Amino acid sequence: MRTAPLRLMIFDRSCTGPRLRPGLSHAWWSGAQLYGRVLGRLDAWHGAHSWAEALTWIAQHQPSRPIAELQFWGHGKWGRAYIERDILDATALQPGHPLHASLLAIRERLVGPEALWWFRTCETFGALPGHDFARRFSDFLGARAAGHTYIIGGWQSGLHSLGPGEQPGWSPLEGLKAGPPDDPREALWSRRREPNTIHFLSGKIPAGY
Repeated sequence: MRTAPLRLMIFDRSCTGPRLRPGLSHAWWSGAQLYGRVLGRLDAWHGAHSWAEALTWIAQHQPSRPIAELQFWGHGKWGRAYIERDILDATALQPGHPLHASLLAIRERLVGPEALWWFRTCETFGALPGHDFARRFSDFLGARAAGHTYIIGGWQSGLHSLGPGEQPGWSPLEGLKAGPPDDPREALWSRRREPNTIHFLSGKIPAGY
């Protein structure tokens, strides 16, 4: 009997409030419980304090099973995603980078071009740095990558996905409040009527996004 591909989620465990009061990490952990235990959209999830920890967990979790979907819930900026102050960007795709080997191991487990890595983070696919990262990341993985161009919260605007070999079809001005596309300074907040908006409870990327 063929084993179903995994649907995995990682989140930034470091984002707690003052003196361990609830912060965004608690919201992301709660979201993982909802998506996994209640809605059945995830097979496993892990909160990490660094990208090395997160990627190692993905690469080593049930290593005999392929991976269909990965989601990251955390912070982002244009062309980057953060776990605490640790950055994942296009430099990680280059040989010799500390994260490169783990990304290669993950790539080998993906089911192919139909696999998905979704950055549920603010701004990661916004402006020209976001275009560049989206293109490089999907090409490296040989799979579809998705991300947002706005600051996200309950509403998550500017959701776009890109397959390997494709070019970004969204404007580098989308979601941008201040600064030019090649040097963005400030992003807009998501709103219900902004382009390509979903609710945080939406677990699928709509057709055409």
